[in-house]
Amino acid sequence: MMKRWAYVAAGLAFPAIAQAAEELSPVASGAAEPLHVAAAPALPGVATNLALAPDLSPWSMFLNADPVVKSVIVLLLLASVVTWTVWLAKTIELAAAKRRAKAALASIASATSLAQAAARLSGEQGPVAAMARAAAEEWRLSRGPEDGLLGRIGLRLERIEAAERRAAQRRIGILATIGATAPFVGLFGTVWGIMNSFVGIARTHTTNLAVVAPGIAEALLATAAGLVAAIPAVVVYNLFVRSTADYRAVLGDAGAEVLAITSRDLGRRVVAPTKAAE
Repeated sequence: MMKRWAYVAAGLAFPAIAQAAEELSPVASGAAEPLHVAAAPALPGVATNLALAPDLSPWSMFLNADPVVKSVIVLLLLASVVTWTVWLAKTIELAAAKRRAKAALASIASATSLAQAAARLSGEQGPVAAMARAAAEEWRLSRGPEDGLLGRIGLRLERIEAAERRAAQRRIGILATIGATAPFVGLFGTVWGIMNSFVGIARTHTTNLAVVAPGIAEALLATAAGLVAAIPAVVVYNLFVRSTADYRAVLGDAGAEVLAITSRDLGRRVVAPTKAAE
């Protein structure tokens, strides 16, 4: 009995379900239009920025950077110009000085007396010629064979060499300053630029990479400028340290040669009166 009533209920329900399906089906009714899949909404600042992406060349980033970052980059570029200017000027100066010193040293080494060495270098300029003239002047002012003559000449030569060493090292210290401080100056510009980028994120209430990346790239440009200024400065400074060391070695050889010639002349001065007395 219960099964019969279940079958009757199912028979009544199936026609109702079929009719509801026909009413809900747009294709069966013939009144529906073809379905269209709606496009996903574009994320703000991503799809639109792909077509309107900013120019991220170094020059464009510099123009769009914060005034403080611009000032830092300009300062670092000026420091780089100073580095290359000092490199060019000191390279020419040291090359000419070493060439002049080596030629004067060759003249002194082939001389047989201090007077002859001073005469050969009478019209020459440079520390080696100054050493020969200073030794000849001290010899002229001294009377008789004295043990203190070589000491006095040595003092004169040391002062000439020290003065020339200071002249050779002039303007080289600025390279050490640039090499030590330029990375930190660039880092200051980077920190400032990133701070501004974070402030912009807070104001726009977006963390979209397309919005944040240009500001961070502009900030990192300051660090790149700092490295561009610092690396050549350190390299050039080390080159000049070695070059000035070679130049000081040439001056030391010249001073030793002058003292050797003076010692030989002093020995002749001592021997001559002895032979005359005999």
